Amino acid sequence: MESVAAVFAGTAFALFGAALLVWTGARALHRAPVLHGVSPIASTALTTLFGVLFLALGVWCFTLV
Repeated sequence: MESVAAVFAGTAFALFGAALLVWTGARALHRAPVLHGVSPIASTALTTLFGVLFLALGVWCFTLV
């Protein structure tokens, strides 16, 4: 039963992390603001960091299966 929860959590984290990285990359490629009212470099760096963090967390959940 624990493996089902790990697979679900891993899938959710990995999909969110990958989507966040793709979205951030698309916004940066078009030179559009990632977050309004914040420095473009800081917002791009922060969202990239969280995207990688969520993707790594998803991979870690998959190792628990």
